[in-house]
Amino acid sequence: MDSDTLQVFQSELTCSICMNCFLDPVTIDCGHSFCRPCLSLCWEEGQTPRSCPECRGISERPHFKTNIVLKRLASLARQARADHDHRSEEQICETHQEARGLFCEADQTLLCGPCSERPEHAAHSHSPIHRAAEESREKLLKRMGSLWKIREEMKIILNQEAKKTRSFKNYVSLRKKMIIAEYQRMLLLLREEEQLHLEALEQEAKEICEQLKESVLRMTQYREHLKDIYRELTVMCFKPDRELLQVRKEVDSWTDLAEMQKPQPVNPELTCWPVTGILDMLNNFRVDNILSQTMTIHHMSLSEDEDDASVMFRDEHHGTSRQPQIVESVVSWGARAFTSGRHYWELDVTQSSSWILGTCKDILITDTNISIYSEEACVLFSKKVNNHYSLFTNTPPYIQYVKRPLGRIGVFLDYDNGTVSFYDVCRGSLIYSFLPSPFSFPLKPFLCLRSL
Repeated sequence: MDSDTLQVFQSELTCSICMNCFLDPVTIDCGHSFCRPCLSLCWEEGQTPRSCPECRGISERPHFKTNIVLKRLASLARQARADHDHRSEEQICETHQEARGLFCEADQTLLCGPCSERPEHAAHSHSPIHRAAEESREKLLKRMGSLWKIREEMKIILNQEAKKTRSFKNYVSLRKKMIIAEYQRMLLLLREEEQLHLEALEQEAKEICEQLKESVLRMTQYREHLKDIYRELTVMCFKPDRELLQVRKEVDSWTDLAEMQKPQPVNPELTCWPVTGILDMLNNFRVDNILSQTMTIHHMSLSEDEDDASVMFRDEHHGTSRQPQIVESVVSWGARAFTSGRHYWELDVTQSSSWILGTCKDILITDTNISIYSEEACVLFSKKVNNHYSLFTNTPPYIQYVKRPLGRIGVFLDYDNGTVSFYDVCRGSLIYSFLPSPFSFPLKPFLCLRSL
């Protein structure tokens, strides 16, 4: 084939997109042919409907089969061009002075005929360069087909992801509205609960005040009645002997009856209403295993004065003028001191009727005493007063007219806002919350359980 004929032959087998010999050619609806990769890239980048890159005719089908005849002719054209080019660019073997026209698949090298017969290449598969190149092109085309298929699949997934993104953003926007509405509803419910709680507290307090008022009246009347009996008994003491002896039995019954009618004091105690969701909220700041150090104290003084909430631990040589109650106590505190943030922990007082817990500046340990100063602590006490266990707090000292917890007590330290609060875990209710007062020193958790 002469040069002009070869040039015409090759031009008819040239893709108008890449201007190279057809590579896996396909013929579209209008009759024009193009390389499959070129057409795929062209149509992928273009807009629908798909049009012929040459005549702009509309093609309805997105996929086409390989034009086998064009493919074979394109292969022959490439071989003819390669043969023509190789005559001027042949690689000559320096050893045998022959053209390297064979390709060794194993070593991926070009060989001449004699080199291919040498022992190191004899067992390998050899093929003419053009055939090896065409086989390599087929492998590449298969790999390209696989990659393009994956790319098309990714296009579908990409569209789904784009839709999902829009859907997700719409959902997030909707969920924000739902959450706002939910919190507003919860706030409304909590306000209603708060109002009911306050009304119940007011009513209960009114009833207890009436009971206290009646108790004061009964005790006042009882004292007057005792005074009257006392006067009568005084008169009887001056009666003649015989007359005194005759009324002795009657007088004894009077006094016995008067003692039996002694009115008992009222122990005011408010109902602890649960606060919805309070423990769930507090558990967001929960710290476990809060107490890490423990020691036993055999002598501890706790003031019985309701107006004095100070606590002092001493040995037996440091007695106080108030005749302190001497009991064995177990004192525990945390090794970690808090200087910021919010922290919540729970302490079990099930095994003790008398206890002290809360936070303190530090526990000062010496050979003779352990002291907690009231101005450096926020604590809750359970102690026995008039044969009745009551709750007390310090700084300032208050008696807490609520039911004494029998299980776990929650302690919430909001260091930044300067507050310490106590909660009855079993009832989910507030026991006491100290008024906000800035802390200027590190605080440690503290617990003292006293044996009965």
